[in-house]
Amino acid sequence: MNNSKLTLLNQPSDYAFFIIALLLLFSLSIFKHYQNYTVFTHNEITPVEAMVQNIYEKDEYNVIKFSTDTFTAFTSVSKHKQLQQLDTVKLYLISKQVSFFEYLKGFYTSNIKLYKLEAIKEKRAFVMQHIHTQHNSSSMKELFGALFLALPISKELREVCANYGISHLIAISGFHLGLISLFLYALLYFPYGYVHQRFFPFRNRKLDIALITSVVLLSYLIFTDMVPSLLRAFVMFVLALIFLRSNIKLLSYMTLLLTLLLILSVFPEYLFSLALWFSVAGVFYIFLFMQYFSSLPKTVQFILFNAWIFLAMNPITHAFFGATSFLQLFSPFITVAFTLFYPLVALLHLIGQGDLLDGVLQWSFSIEPHAYMVMTPWWFLMLYVLVSFAAIKSRTLFMALNILMLGFNSWLFY
Repeated sequence: MNNSKLTLLNQPSDYAFFIIALLLLFSLSIFKHYQNYTVFTHNEITPVEAMVQNIYEKDEYNVIKFSTDTFTAFTSVSKHKQLQQLDTVKLYLISKQVSFFEYLKGFYTSNIKLYKLEAIKEKRAFVMQHIHTQHNSSSMKELFGALFLALPISKELREVCANYGISHLIAISGFHLGLISLFLYALLYFPYGYVHQRFFPFRNRKLDIALITSVVLLSYLIFTDMVPSLLRAFVMFVLALIFLRSNIKLLSYMTLLLTLLLILSVFPEYLFSLALWFSVAGVFYIFLFMQYFSSLPKTVQFILFNAWIFLAMNPITHAFFGATSFLQLFSPFITVAFTLFYPLVALLHLIGQGDLLDGVLQWSFSIEPHAYMVMTPWWFLMLYVLVSFAAIKSRTLFMALNILMLGFNSWLFY
């Protein structure tokens, strides 16, 4: 019996159909966005209702990041405006001069009037309030708001996370989705097993639990306002279920590419999302690790995994964020510990004891390491990315990639 896995696209006609379908989907998405854009820019001043995503404090004013049903933008407000994250506001925006490219990417514009709509509550506001009441420190409120609700964090907390090399843990992504799905699977396995045996033993128990989990994950994705990195992970999760049922090879670069193209076809504005691109890059290097290190003993793989991914991603992340400190070398160990920390603090917040670890966290956040700026040279980034792609087909180039990776990290930290 042949147990070999099928590949997703085999014939030239498969590729042609796939490309045509994506182009059609992309065209429809762009057309819809352009219709919304023409409505927004039809008049000189456009009234909108929006949700406050984040507030950036300046010396003489504040800048707020806000989102509507159709776009995300920035505007300046007086420091006297009493606003906080997830507030719903009414704005009268100067909209005539905004280009379509800016509309997709996210833009800054002035407003002539802004006021808060007291009666309207964003869907995450209740949970945010529940989190905030358990903490006295603003940094702890921010931290857990980011971990559970995908809320943006302040510049100060962002710098702390960068110093520890844990920004990928604070921004909800596939790593968090994986932990949530494992927790749900374990939680449902035995209770559903009883129901399964009693009422429909003919069904696939594991698949049913996976389907229930996917519904919960979709609800969480919508609840967190479709975070790009979380969306990427969810699409891959759903594709994994489909591929497993169809006996299609699951862990492949084609799966990752399909996921990326599907997301960009439906949400073309995510083309400008660093969170999505970092998420895709992380999964790419995970696949590369599995391709070349899967023959090693499981214990060795476990030890190497987080350290190798951390080192492999550094040239990518430092092309955009240059903050560097020796504390970042602890990032692989913190990532391992986070697999226990995340479900633990989620449980503590559910029972109203979310501040139990605040003392330890605040102490660790108070450490001020020697931090310095190192940016990846663009020529090196281009070389590194090209060698990374070529390493898929060549073990020799994979060795070259490791030499580049180790050389960059030695330069970065020494």
